[in-house]
Amino acid sequence: MAPILGIYASQISGHLFAPSGAYDSIATTTVGSGGTASVTFSSISQTYTHLQIRWLMRSNRATGFNDALRVRFNSDTGSNYSNHLLYGDGTGAYADAGTNTTSMPLGYGSSNNNIASSFGAGVIDILDYANTSKYTTGRGLTGLSTNGAGDETIGLASGSWRNLNAVTSITIFPGTGTLFNEYSSFALYGIKGN
Repeated sequence: MAPILGIYASQISGHLFAPSGAYDSIATTTVGSGGTASVTFSSISQTYTHLQIRWLMRSNRATGFNDALRVRFNSDTGSNYSNHLLYGDGTGAYADAGTNTTSMPLGYGSSNNNIASSFGAGVIDILDYANTSKYTTGRGLTGLSTNGAGDETIGLASGSWRNLNAVTSITIFPGTGTLFNEYSSFALYGIKGN
């Protein structure tokens, strides 16, 4: 019987390597007491292939169960963004799109109108962020509980920043609420490989 690959590989010493797609932790921010209007990652190294943001979010929005997580690059507030959204909540599927907007919604977190201490969670990939020969694209996967009774919302999002500059800073802010609540957390990673 052939050995199981994991067991066989564990017997090899001195020949270990890091995968080409390894992730490096660049920065992490957790919102403190009183909340914050936005989170910015700045002076981003141009040495990675892609970037990833992993997040937990709750905003002070007083209506609805969720709030959009919006993204801007390089402090660009011009109408240079486009986006697509697809999400479902157990009762149906919904789609939305935006063109010539001033930011991209790339996920949904919880609002103050949702169940207590509920946070949305998600992952955003920012592809080829240092490439100056094409527009930068982002994609997001998000999920949250909307009432604590098994009703969940899951969403997919994509967006484009119509600018040829490399991304050197990323600003994240709530779509409707004015603040991210305490304990919202955002972690930026660099992806080394393709």
